[in-house]
Amino acid sequence: MNLITLFLALLPIIVIFLLLTLRRTPADVAGLIGWLVTVAVAWLAFRTPLAIAFQASLAGVVASLPIALVVATSILQVTVMLETGAIARVVALIKSVAPDNRVVQIMLINVGVGTLLTALGAVPVSILPPIMLSLGYSSFAAIALPAIGYDALCTYALLGIPAVVFANFVGQPVDQVGHLFARYMPVISTGIAMGMVWIVGKWKLLWQGLVPTLVAGLTAGFIAIGMNALGLVTLTGIAAGLGVVAAMLVYLKATGQPIVDRSKLGDADLMVERRMSLRAAISPWLILIAASLLVNAPFLPFFDLAFTRLAMPLEIIPGAPEKVRLFWQAYFWILVSTALALPFLKPTREQMQTSLRKWLARAPRPVFAAAVFFAIAFVINHSGKGLDWQLADPSHNMVQVVAGTAAAAFGRLYPFVAPFLGLLGGFVSGSETSAIAMLTELHLSTSARIGAHGLLVAAASGIGGGLASVISPAKLQNAAASIDRIGEEAHVIRTTFVISLVITAACGLMTLIWAF
Repeated sequence: MNLITLFLALLPIIVIFLLLTLRRTPADVAGLIGWLVTVAVAWLAFRTPLAIAFQASLAGVVASLPIALVVATSILQVTVMLETGAIARVVALIKSVAPDNRVVQIMLINVGVGTLLTALGAVPVSILPPIMLSLGYSSFAAIALPAIGYDALCTYALLGIPAVVFANFVGQPVDQVGHLFARYMPVISTGIAMGMVWIVGKWKLLWQGLVPTLVAGLTAGFIAIGMNALGLVTLTGIAAGLGVVAAMLVYLKATGQPIVDRSKLGDADLMVERRMSLRAAISPWLILIAASLLVNAPFLPFFDLAFTRLAMPLEIIPGAPEKVRLFWQAYFWILVSTALALPFLKPTREQMQTSLRKWLARAPRPVFAAAVFFAIAFVINHSGKGLDWQLADPSHNMVQVVAGTAAAAFGRLYPFVAPFLGLLGGFVSGSETSAIAMLTELHLSTSARIGAHGLLVAAASGIGGGLASVISPAKLQNAAASIDRIGEEAHVIRTTFVISLVITAACGLMTLIWAF
């Protein structure tokens, strides 16, 4: 195997990385260029028929629907809530909670609420920065904290879609692979919590607020383990978010600190309160939580019906059908909950028209970005296959080429390196789910060569992909745009990059210990 072959196998990732970092190309455009490069390399260098490359791309687009359509529907829901004043009502509530304890406030908003919102398909980097800014935090912190907060349990975002996609790639039920992610969570979530406090007040604030920081991080982490033990993997983010909020409120009560201080509310906040009740404001999320519980509780018949019996397999690649599972997917219930909440939100005709117009302007590009990175992953994974979808020569497969080189270069240290590859994949693709799609086959192949626990190594890489959210240009720019601070995300990355490396290193060490 020569260096030119290795370079060609890595060329699509190199091109995307350079486009994102040096030219600051939008993720969707970088993805499209990356797909074109991937198809060209697979065809010209790895002897993949164009028909196979295009068919694999289509299968990748179908596989991306759980995340791509969640992006579309969550943007619609949040836009409607913003236009009707529901988000402003939520902001008014948060302003009055734990106003005198910054550490608890950070944990409540960015770990508790952030994790809950992400689990439900909402977008914390759009919703939370204005809240943080209104609470008196710097624009730097307002951008960084929402981006890093939900990283604690990013694997369980969007009703556990990253974990479900991982399960699909490795061909095992999600409740049988969930423990591979959960065992990392106490360390990862605690590291995230400590990193957030350090961003705001460096070592002094971290030492002063060490107890609530540890309580929040460990609560989220051990709830993840508990939910896996109960077989409720897809509800982990919801339970962890609510658990962190409850733990912080108990901490305030136990230490004699005020939980609510309404003196912090201004006239505008009081007017928002009079205009809409809190129950009406959060009605989309309440309905979504109820629906999520109904279709995911294993002791009810709806999970088996929606997940298994109505799997709706769509076979594009022979022998590897993609299961659509329309009535189980988060995007379906986000859309349903938004529609059912309209009588409570009471939008005017003008507000609905504005919401739809903004949605049509905001949604297509991130949806396309999610789809195109899955297409890239599928072309890479199936490169070298003939028209019969069989791989006659492993040296013609891009994954096998990189796996062989990685195994030779790192040997038994590869489990330590895998989370960093996931971090790179998450940075390039913009999401943990896309990183899982791009890298899982690589990790399984490399692990088999060195005798490591392949599923664990691949899961650790997924966690690294989740940690990339805090250095993702697209996510940080989204956060900066929500408070009109475009450009400041470049300064944020310099700090959050170090934090992501430290936590990824901890993940790598645990993987190295557990993998053999």
